[in-house]
Amino acid sequence: MIEASFRAATRTFVYVAATTAGTIDIYSMDETTGALTQVSTFDAGKMIMPMTVSPDRKHLYAVIRSQPYRVLTLAINPETGKLTHEAVAALPDSMAYVSTDPSGRLLFTASYGGNKIAVLPINRDGLVTDGARQMVLTGRNAHSIVSDRTGKFVFATNLGSDVVQQFVLDPEAGMLEANDPPHVATRPGYGPRHIILSPDNKSVYVLTELTGHVIHYALDPGRGTLSEIESVASVPDDAGLSPGATPPAPPPFNAITPAAAPVDDGKPKVWAADIGITPNGKFLYTTERTTSKIALFHVAGGDGTLTYVTNYPTEQQPRGIRIDPSGRFLVASGEKSDKLSVYAIDQTSGTLGSVGRYPVDAGANWIEIVTLP
Repeated sequence: MIEASFRAATRTFVYVAATTAGTIDIYSMDETTGALTQVSTFDAGKMIMPMTVSPDRKHLYAVIRSQPYRVLTLAINPETGKLTHEAVAALPDSMAYVSTDPSGRLLFTASYGGNKIAVLPINRDGLVTDGARQMVLTGRNAHSIVSDRTGKFVFATNLGSDVVQQFVLDPEAGMLEANDPPHVATRPGYGPRHIILSPDNKSVYVLTELTGHVIHYALDPGRGTLSEIESVASVPDDAGLSPGATPPAPPPFNAITPAAAPVDDGKPKVWAADIGITPNGKFLYTTERTTSKIALFHVAGGDGTLTYVTNYPTEQQPRGIRIDPSGRFLVASGEKSDKLSVYAIDQTSGTLGSVGRYPVDAGANWIEIVTLP
């Protein structure tokens, strides 16, 4: 993509991983209107995704899911938003998700195909140079891994096994230990995918890929365990979608015949992707790729219960959404679209209003937004 002029007054930057193109597209965001201006494009490598920003906002960690599997440490220029490659570390598998603990000392990764999670150390200078400090085999299809806001507890979804794993983080060793109980189960066939924490750290919300539900859990602040409160659909019945199919389990080593495939009713399938919550905790959004929609939920103050409100058409096959740190704008990408959409968030109702659409490279999916002081 072509470099564009940069307005030094803008201090909010948007990073979009374009997997097919192998680039990270960089934009500045007008903090008044939400409009984007392209800054530059960083050549990262094929299958670039996922990404996460360091807690001090000095680095972007970007995962390469083509061999050799690795994570890049990219320095963020605080004046221009441009990226500079500073370090690389090996990963034990193709990782579908990456996050950090709140202290910025540990990098968490999850492998969907490898059925594992891995923990990598982050050096004092913010660089990731060493391979995995710890690797934990999980149930089928580990899809995401996040810390709670205290840094004491960590949760990982297993889409194929329909569980959310619960860990305690040993602060001295920087290692994960299974909590008691080690997991909570979702309903069969739901396929838990992405996780977010409420700003007050009292609620955990899990988006299920195969049914499009948002499961709301209460987080016990002392034990770090989850208790299901409710499960609210993000896909209305009139969308005409059926639940997606759970990925097949590998056959037993002594199996004579393959397992029977699930019966297909011929309807298009639910294929939910991403989830986000505003910094004030009032509004929650999810994406569904088959219908290319963004769903809006209202979040009740106090107990965090959800009310589905409506959905909005967006870019084709929306893999990623992010809300800017001010909570006033939402950015959405579509894997089959050559544009990004920016929406203004109504601060009273959560309603999305279009700000504009902007060119992006092929296979746009993961989005990160950074506001610098």
